Amino acid sequence: MIYLELFLSFFVIGMFTIGGGYAMLSLIQNEVVTVHGWITDTTFTDIVAISQMTPGPIGINSATYIGYEVLSKSGASECMCILGSFTATFAVVLPSFIIVLMLCKVYEKWRHHFLFQGVLKGLRPAVLGLVGTAALGLATPENFIDWKSFVICFVAFLALYFKKVGPFAILGLGAIVGLLVY
Repeated sequence: MIYLELFLSFFVIGMFTIGGGYAMLSLIQNEVVTVHGWITDTTFTDIVAISQMTPGPIGINSATYIGYEVLSKSGASECMCILGSFTATFAVVLPSFIIVLMLCKVYEKWRHHFLFQGVLKGLRPAVLGLVGTAALGLATPENFIDWKSFVICFVAFLALYFKKVGPFAILGLGAIVGLLVY
């Protein structure tokens, strides 16, 4: 049953993602594109772009959209597609909710303990690796069509990193440049 597969896939993604939505992207891509073949790489890239533009965490937005898309591709009704969105979203959030509830009690007691600090110091570079993998996973021929795509990416990076331009401004300008150039 597709709902159970969606739930289990996104529950596992939610359970093993540390570092937020961007760190989650490589796991989502592997699960929905490679393992299950529910969507294509191009569709995944579109979902990431839409999820980036909409309010809320990118990983949760992606799960919501993918849940809908998977059911839509199978020919399900609108209500069943919405249930697919709910299933994927609930599943990806549930592990974090459970873990945070448990950690609230533990954190205060152990936060100054050297072992706990060691775990946190090891997790930080691992999360950076997950985010880097997600970034490299999005560097596909579908996203970099020609030299203009590279220029847009480079200018967006410079504006975000050095000029601290907000992501909404970069997305808006990217959309305008895309309309004008392509």
